[in-house]
Amino acid sequence: LLNGARLVILPEQTLSLEELGHALEQFKVTTMWLTAGLFHMMVESNPESLKNLRQLLSGGDVLSAPHVRKALTALKGCRLINGYGPTENTTFTCCHSMTDAPEVKDSVSIGLPVSNTQVYVLDDQLRPVPVGVSGELYAGGDGLARGYFKRPELTAEKFIPHPFSQHPGERLYKTGDVVKRTEDGRLEFLDRLDSQLKIRGYRIEPGEVEAVVRQQSEVQDVAVVARADGMDEKRLVAYIVMAPERALSVTELRARLRDKLPEYMIPAFFVALEALPLTSNGKVDRRALPDPEMQRPDLELTFVAPRTPLEQAMADIWAEVLHIESVGIEDNFFELGGHSLLATQLISRLRDAFQVEVPLHALFDQPTIAALASIVEELLINEINSLTDDEAQRALQSFEHI
Repeated sequence: LLNGARLVILPEQTLSLEELGHALEQFKVTTMWLTAGLFHMMVESNPESLKNLRQLLSGGDVLSAPHVRKALTALKGCRLINGYGPTENTTFTCCHSMTDAPEVKDSVSIGLPVSNTQVYVLDDQLRPVPVGVSGELYAGGDGLARGYFKRPELTAEKFIPHPFSQHPGERLYKTGDVVKRTEDGRLEFLDRLDSQLKIRGYRIEPGEVEAVVRQQSEVQDVAVVARADGMDEKRLVAYIVMAPERALSVTELRARLRDKLPEYMIPAFFVALEALPLTSNGKVDRRALPDPEMQRPDLELTFVAPRTPLEQAMADIWAEVLHIESVGIEDNFFELGGHSLLATQLISRLRDAFQVEVPLHALFDQPTIAALASIVEELLINEINSLTDDEAQRALQSFEHI
């Protein structure tokens, strides 16, 4: 009304993507807001329905950089705005405006604060952090709410006294979002503070892992969470939606991630989904993500079954250590979800089973059963050759099963 424009109100029932696209074209909508999840689906399945837009706002969750680039390439003359902000600061705190696909790099910036809003990136002692260092985002300004209705304790916890203001009573809102400033002063969203994971002693921001996975052209969308295995050890699981008619094996994906992420940030399991589950307000419903089936992942190599009793015994040990149903003799230990701590556990299990000392570096150098079986066999032969005839006979009887 303020701009002399028309507001198009759609029917109350939930619309399909096709129905929504038809309405956009029918009414020649030029400005609209989409949640991140709905934006990703529209860009992927029905981008032509957005062709009349001159301004497209999206947010509420992390925007996928590949989808943003695809939208900007297809929608010539459209300005795409990534809107960030919690309800406690009147919905919008920061915005980032984009018109050219090449300007969008590996992640989508949340930009700069809107008018009459201040933001601070602080550590846990409320000290500003340097450029490029992650910290929690605090927001203040004219849009800040007074607090939570009849929740004084929560209000006191989240709306803190403004440590940098000279005006009595001024406050900042503790967003719980982890961000960092880039060299140009813009903000890059990393993750929720309460989403931070700790796995094998390492602190991990799932959003950082998701950002790297999304860089792969074959990946349409991804969500990374932690799941406990049968031993209550947490492991990273990546739920991936592949782009239509694109294929990417776990082997190739791991190789690409290994070039950009440390070993402890590479997911142990990759689960393919047709779509990520969404909540009623369009955000990824992480609680609805299925538990990964502990099966051999989709590796480039075909499954090669054990050929000898020794290989079968080793395959059984690998399956128990990795908590998966079956292991092929050419399967890479680390591509099955193995990591350095599990590697030491595996070496210990081999020592107990065969009474030989397999060097840990051997597993890192040759991480397949086929290769390690040769090493174990050679160690066994050397051990038996060093025994007396009676000792050797007893040893051979002990290992008749292999």
